[in-house]
Amino acid sequence: MNLKLNVVPFVSVDNMMKLVLTIGVERFLLELAECIEADFRRWESFDKTPRVASHSREGVIELMPTSDGEVYGFKYVNGHPKNTREGRQTVTAFGVLADVATGYPVLLTEMTILTALRTAATSAVAAKHLAPKGARTMAIIGNGAQAEFQALAFKALLGVDTLRLYDIDRSASTKCVRNLAGLGFGITVCNSIEEAMEGVQIVTTVTADKQNATILTDNMVGSGLHINAVGGDCPGKTELHADILKRSDIFVEYPPQTRIEGEIQQLPADYPVKELWRVIAGLEPGRTGDRQITLFDSVGFAIEDFSALRYVKRQIEQTGLSDELDLLADPDEPRDLFGMLLRAAATPNAA
Repeated sequence: MNLKLNVVPFVSVDNMMKLVLTIGVERFLLELAECIEADFRRWESFDKTPRVASHSREGVIELMPTSDGEVYGFKYVNGHPKNTREGRQTVTAFGVLADVATGYPVLLTEMTILTALRTAATSAVAAKHLAPKGARTMAIIGNGAQAEFQALAFKALLGVDTLRLYDIDRSASTKCVRNLAGLGFGITVCNSIEEAMEGVQIVTTVTADKQNATILTDNMVGSGLHINAVGGDCPGKTELHADILKRSDIFVEYPPQTRIEGEIQQLPADYPVKELWRVIAGLEPGRTGDRQITLFDSVGFAIEDFSALRYVKRQIEQTGLSDELDLLADPDEPRDLFGMLLRAAATPNAA
């Protein structure tokens, strides 16, 4: 029985980094991917709703909730592309798990690093079911904060070991090469998207501008390609020309959310798409032919965050890499909250 009802385990940025490095980045991604797949297989047991988004000219702030009936989880996350000009992250996040039976939080954690890991793990899980068998070469278009995570997830799950990089800011590609040095990749920095697309079986688009953009045009996409479209994740923000979508078999997380935020916002509201969880659960096929173009229209969904929170909670119980956060009021008598204040006033040091 927990006698410290006021205390919630808290994973700081420092402890999250220690946890990832203690486990190892690739092993962390592999195990996190297993958690995501397991939760996708029980997709129907979760409460599901499109994320609650507050948009402004500068960006978006979102809440992403879900529950499996026993545990409740949510993530707070923002997306502000202009932040990098001020030395800030484009995306920051934190998350909470709570016990449905009592409503008490059981975990509070940073999720800026964790979101990068779960996004990459989800991408690789999708590609495991959708990419050409034996694919080893991937283009990454957009070499910002997410790029290395994507590369390592695809290496860990699919064996991708050859990367072709492109970014409009070449220093981003240089940063990516430096960070991935010695980790088992052959890397080419390219001078154009067209050059980056040469000879690849997978392309990940992960750009940050909050606008309708055309990162890939129809003529760049040959048959048999798997497209991992990560960057389009809010209304008015896309990366692919609509003609690519019409040639592709499109797989999504949660259609009501993806139709608002994903690449398919460019298409009619009833345009047919397939739900990734049904492929993972074996209810529908993924890739069915060598010439098929598959597209994972990734926007990020709350169940993936739930999986990541669940995984981290299990790991901190084994490693102890968390702090005790005095978060919840715990009066001696549950109905005497005001009395708790009076007692604190009488003995201020005890408060």
